Amino acid sequence: MSQTIWQDAPTIPLLQWLVRGSLQQHLPQAVRLWVWLHLLYGAPAVRLSLPEPFTYADWRDAFFRDGHPTGEAKPLLHSPQCPCAKTIAAWLFAPSLTDTQPAWEGYQANPIHTPVLQGAMAQRHSARSIAQFKQELAQHHALPKNIETILHRQRLFGVTRRTLANDLQILTEIHWLRRVDKAFHRVDEWPNRPMVTPPETAMPNLIARDLAFLTQPDLAAIADSLSNDIQGERRFFVHVDYVVARPWIDQVDEWQAQLRLIWQQSPIPPLKVCYQRAGATEAETLVLYPVCIYYYRRGPYLCGYGQISGKGGDELGWRNYRLDRIQAIDPLGWDNPLVPSSLYEVFWTKTLPSPETIQTRMAEAWGFDYYQPAQTLLLRFDQGWNRKYIRNSLRHETFQSIEYGAIAPLIQTELTGKEQKAALKLWRSRSSEDAYYQAVYRRDDSNVHQRLRAWRPHVEVLLPWALRQQMLREIQQEAAFYVIGDDE
Repeated sequence: MSQTIWQDAPTIPLLQWLVRGSLQQHLPQAVRLWVWLHLLYGAPAVRLSLPEPFTYADWRDAFFRDGHPTGEAKPLLHSPQCPCAKTIAAWLFAPSLTDTQPAWEGYQANPIHTPVLQGAMAQRHSARSIAQFKQELAQHHALPKNIETILHRQRLFGVTRRTLANDLQILTEIHWLRRVDKAFHRVDEWPNRPMVTPPETAMPNLIARDLAFLTQPDLAAIADSLSNDIQGERRFFVHVDYVVARPWIDQVDEWQAQLRLIWQQSPIPPLKVCYQRAGATEAETLVLYPVCIYYYRRGPYLCGYGQISGKGGDELGWRNYRLDRIQAIDPLGWDNPLVPSSLYEVFWTKTLPSPETIQTRMAEAWGFDYYQPAQTLLLRFDQGWNRKYIRNSLRHETFQSIEYGAIAPLIQTELTGKEQKAALKLWRSRSSEDAYYQAVYRRDDSNVHQRLRAWRPHVEVLLPWALRQQMLREIQQEAAFYVIGDDE
């Protein structure tokens, strides 16, 4: 039997490979097969002590607790300590595969444990949050509609004997086991599969050690696979727009180092931040709770929850603060009178937000201004542009094509009065042969607006109506730049 330890993370490509079918329809089975491999080839604390070869009965007796039903029926919940009681979320996201369902529920119920939970998870599969996992499924078009029920209600091993026997058959078919009569042999040579470079073989820097910060899982997989030199040559490069001017780079590095130390404290303190918004003539001071640093498009931002620029007082909200525009960061005690009573209440009730909240909000609507209201975006592209650049591309989970005939009901839902009448008339004048897409986006999000401008003149904004008018004004202003006067 192979002495290699199975430690592959439950990546979407791996789960897809295990089921050899629709991951959207067979997600529980894919996760269960991943757990099977831990039980058969995993670390000593997880790997079951089984004879060689072993039978299903050998595995059942080693895995389940005493009193687990041995019949053909689906087992009832007989003991919270039995592995058959664990939900899929518990198997995927608890600090250890040996944790019981009550232990998992304890972690979830007490936010104080969250840093410990994430730290332990990082050793197992890069501290992926539940929101990130759902986002990855959606990006691979494999997100079940009942994902919440699947993760939090469905008992992964609370299934019939026939289902578990079928798991063994699948593991045999994909060459993880070798069957002889009614017994199974573990194999010495593992089959080829989607791989992520093990941590101990990665290069000793942050990017190679932990790629969980790359929110696009496909990019993370590419980076992890190609980050090392190949035959002495670097073959993988990433270029990103980075607008932080050189004089401010050292200051940005200092803020990141200071925030890293702040996040190591328990409890994490609120901050008094001096910040100057783009276009503002003076800086202002705000008290906020620091959640995470997010690099988006052009630079790094501190995502904070607390006082809102221009409003002050006890009104709380989310905002993004570009690090090069921060002038000062001062940690405060939670008992400091500068801390708004509303923010202290959030701390006292242990409901401070986490990075997962941001991931969830960004998955709900297109744009980085995740604190803005969501609106319906309706776009028209000419067929040539659609064929070259839009079709079969992933812009956001909500960015989807829409049939020409479905546009009228959408307009009637979104608009009323004169605007509705004008939009319907406009729609009727457009070709049904063009490509139409709808999405949910964050109102006034500058990043989405820049993308729309980059698509000109091949895109037309139909909804929201206010955004359409804004684009019209911009186009008219831009066109004036190219008008040739009599003296030119």
